[in-house]
Amino acid sequence: MVKSMTGYGRADETFEDYTITVELRSVNNRYLDCSVRLPRLYLFCEEGIKGQVKRVISRGKVDVFVSLERSAGREETVSVNEPLARAYVAALRRLQELGGGVVETRFSAVDLARFPDVLSVEKRQEDVERTAKDISSVLERALADFDAMRAREGERLQADILGRAETILEKVAFVEERSPQTVAEYRAKLEQRMNEVLQNAQLDPARILTEAALFADRVAVDEETVRLRSHIAQLREMLEKGGATGRRLDFLVQELNREANTIGSKANDLEITRQVVDLKGEIEKIREQVQNIE
Repeated sequence: MVKSMTGYGRADETFEDYTITVELRSVNNRYLDCSVRLPRLYLFCEEGIKGQVKRVISRGKVDVFVSLERSAGREETVSVNEPLARAYVAALRRLQELGGGVVETRFSAVDLARFPDVLSVEKRQEDVERTAKDISSVLERALADFDAMRAREGERLQADILGRAETILEKVAFVEERSPQTVAEYRAKLEQRMNEVLQNAQLDPARILTEAALFADRVAVDEETVRLRSHIAQLREMLEKGGATGRRLDFLVQELNREANTIGSKANDLEITRQVVDLKGEIEKIREQVQNIE
């Protein structure tokens, strides 16, 4: 199955300390061009993300967006310096004793917390290895969603191209049937003109045959129609085989267009010319669709 180069995928998951969200978007591009956007703290994951994308996507401009939202209260912890707090309590009590009990000293936990270094706020140590694995896990799901969308679009593209290929074969069949008739018509017109010119003089059958043969050689499109049929067969085979065939399909469409142009240049018949115009129109539409295939 062929796949489109355009697509979108998204996945998110909540872990113990954070929620990770990964989004992917892609548009057509001749080669694979992957751009990753993620928080500065996790830039170390960029190369791993690109490698993961490369295993799934071979062509297209891909943008990967990674966001990480910390759970409330998980990032920082508050701790008590118990030895220092006890020392402050002991010092306050000593002050009360020194006052001889004349001055009553009262203090609460809030008062104690105001003393320097009793409370300290610490940032939790980041487990970078675990974070990298979690990002990779969510990315894998986003890639699966992204790839499924590309496959659905690829099916639509394939159906459209195959339908146009059938139309091309119909045009080719008409040209193959009509081409011999143009030679017969040319011969009849040639005899008529020579009769009009020579009037009562006897015609030379050999001369007429020679002229007709030369005309038939000039307008013969057998080789071109055979190659067109062969190219259409290859087109079908590539689409059925699937995979990253976009570049090969693009080259094949160029060959289809070349054969159509040759038939058009040889055509000396209005009906064939009309069919060639329609045929080239179908090839152009296939070319536009092929530009979207990976």
